[in-house]
Amino acid sequence: MRAHLDDLTKPPGSLGRIEEIALCVGLIQNSVTPRVRGKRIVTFASDHGVTAEGVSAYPPEVTPQMVRNMLAGGAAINVFARHAGADVRVVDVGVNDPLDGAAGLVRRKVRSGSGNIAREPAMTREEALRALAAGVEMAREAADDGVDVLGTGEMGIGNTTPAAAVYAVLLSAKPEEVVGRGTGVDDDGLARKVKAVRTALELHEPDAADPLGVLASVGGLEIAALTGLILGGASRRLAVVVDGFISSAAALAAARLAPACADYLIFAHLSDEAGHRVLFDGSSWKPLLSLGLRLGEGTGAALAFHLIDAAIKIYNEMATFSGAGVSRRPDEGVESEAG
Repeated sequence: MRAHLDDLTKPPGSLGRIEEIALCVGLIQNSVTPRVRGKRIVTFASDHGVTAEGVSAYPPEVTPQMVRNMLAGGAAINVFARHAGADVRVVDVGVNDPLDGAAGLVRRKVRSGSGNIAREPAMTREEALRALAAGVEMAREAADDGVDVLGTGEMGIGNTTPAAAVYAVLLSAKPEEVVGRGTGVDDDGLARKVKAVRTALELHEPDAADPLGVLASVGGLEIAALTGLILGGASRRLAVVVDGFISSAAALAAARLAPACADYLIFAHLSDEAGHRVLFDGSSWKPLLSLGLRLGEGTGAALAFHLIDAAIKIYNEMATFSGAGVSRRPDEGVESEAG
């Protein structure tokens, strides 16, 4: 693949990250002719008991309302996915609402909302496994449907708080380093979020060496489901495009559970949440975009799909020096042989 990229009619490496994306997808697919046949965003929805601590600018009832909006095609993720030629699956793993008559909803509810992590565990270990299994199932279904590129998404009022708690444990970071404003809380709301995360860590004492236990004690149902989606996608050689702050918490957990899955991840963007920068500053992972996004839903992943499409088209459709009769730089052959 590197030889082919260097034979394209351009200076070697001049397309930067675009060439890296093409190489990454080819390695994931174990193919020197990578393809993107199908693209899908899987958006998991769940509620969070920690909203009782005043950590969100929006009330919990917005979660089921937004689920219905997504199913009707009116959310940002629907618009971006349509533009990217991707489909969207909305999965209920823990919404505190029966969502009666919600046509098109994938129902995998483990329980009606995660527990308030500042007062109790988010869920039991068995519930975390069930949520994780739901994610694996959705990844396998996508692979069976011919999807090559899988995007992560989530919807859950209050979910930046448990995500920050997962970051704090798995990155050995202080709560104030990874807690952000989420949906736009004021200074008092930010202080309540930091306090909720600190209280949860002190109460549950989660062990970074036990990622499933971390998800169960201070995580969320959709975070556990996303962890399963990532593991399932990697197991079926899908390129998994990780959306933002919350999805990256799941990616962290997945990589701790099965380190090899990290090679199947493409990080879509750098979120406006402070903790996201902590993640990237301390790892080899590099986001593709930096647009100040903090919506979630899978919106950043859908935007990154365009870059992946462009990378695969360049790799497969651009003329080569050897085939187009275009002269190379006089010293290129020498450099290539030396390399």
